[in-house]
Amino acid sequence: MRAFVFPGQGSQHVGMGQALAEAFAPAREVFEEVDEALQENLSRLMFAGPEDELTLTRNAQPALLAVSMAVIRTLESDGHRVPDMAALVAGHSLGEYSALTAAGCFALADAARLVRLRGEAMQEAVPVGEGAMAAVLGLDIDTVADIARRASTEDEICVVANDNAPGQVVVSGHRPAVERAVELAREEGARRSVFLPVSAPFHSPLMAPAAERMREALAQVRLAAPTVPVVANVTAAPEKEPETLRSLLVDQVTAPVRWRESVERLKAEGIEEVVEIGAGRVLSGLVRRIDRDFSLRNIAEPAELEAFAAQL
Repeated sequence: MRAFVFPGQGSQHVGMGQALAEAFAPAREVFEEVDEALQENLSRLMFAGPEDELTLTRNAQPALLAVSMAVIRTLESDGHRVPDMAALVAGHSLGEYSALTAAGCFALADAARLVRLRGEAMQEAVPVGEGAMAAVLGLDIDTVADIARRASTEDEICVVANDNAPGQVVVSGHRPAVERAVELAREEGARRSVFLPVSAPFHSPLMAPAAERMREALAQVRLAAPTVPVVANVTAAPEKEPETLRSLLVDQVTAPVRWRESVERLKAEGIEEVVEIGAGRVLSGLVRRIDRDFSLRNIAEPAELEAFAAQL
């Protein structure tokens, strides 16, 4: 059994999707549709940069969605339906929108507008400089959760934002609290901690204003039942009910990404092969750290797509 997984922010890079657009008409149509939905030439920014502009949350999120959907649409154009290719789908943070779109929940134009708004809302929820995120390496989730609690005060919070893999946990919150957590992690024997190059404390209660904006936007958009179950970030369990999925997308903005548990659930559901659909190889690396038994594959370039399609 196979699962498709979809990358989140951090996997973007200049040149993403360009080879797909040159090789496949359905991929070109995806990029044109996203450009049209956003009323701007995002594809030119993806293909040519500049990198600092592509990295902005408001651009990176729809760009990653577009590349993942370019792969899916190209496979579908050959007659391969997602339910025939994958038993489950999952996405990391922003990637959950790509997973839902691949599973037929959202129209592509709606998804592009939603993730553009999500990027803007998350960016604007906290003044630049007030929040921070840091990856703590070499400590388990329970230890890091305890450190985050100890680093928090009445006025400054720090929480677990991403449980990515054994020994890789991300904390998020007010900058001084995150700095205290990094110091406490060093004292607890963390291998090291790395501040992430992000402009806001994602997946923390500080994102509550962004969650409210997403609640309003999601209420206006049609969300169909998925053609395959989606393992959700918030529950780390397969979900199929549209209204549950809608409310989990709101919760996801302030809740931790339970990626390690999501991958463990894929294994429990009988998944043997995990295919990362879209830019970068971040998720493949995390999946390998979580469980080396999985067979792994990436599809971001034409040759990778053709090789995968040939063995379907």
